[in-house]
Amino acid sequence: MATEQAEVRELKENRYMVIDDEPCKILSISTSKPGKHGEAKARIEAVGIFDGSKRSVVYPVKHRVMVPIIDKRQGQVIALHGNEAEMMDLETYEMFHLPVDEEMKAELKPGGEVMYIVAMDRKKIMRV
Repeated sequence: MATEQAEVRELKENRYMVIDDEPCKILSISTSKPGKHGEAKARIEAVGIFDGSKRSVVYPVKHRVMVPIIDKRQGQVIALHGNEAEMMDLETYEMFHLPVDEEMKAELKPGGEVMYIVAMDRKKIMRV
């Protein structure tokens, strides 16, 4: 797994973190004041990159969390097979198959270029 550690206080909106072994994009962070005997806590709202489900966690601001290393790459569509696209990485010339979302299906054409991300050994097409 390609991850690194960071404290909750270092996280920012529109960045990424791992919640329940799923890489998630942070939508919002709200921090409470420290109490008389406690420390400040942060409430983080995030959405999963690959499954699209919303997640919410509360951690102390000094807590260390895992942050996925997101790699953005360019690829070329070789062929379309139903809900799956056969792709080739434009840097390494590696061939692989990726699932295609319904809204992107109309825009994809064989020979077209797409941007995809790699996070925690999983891949997803982000835009055409």
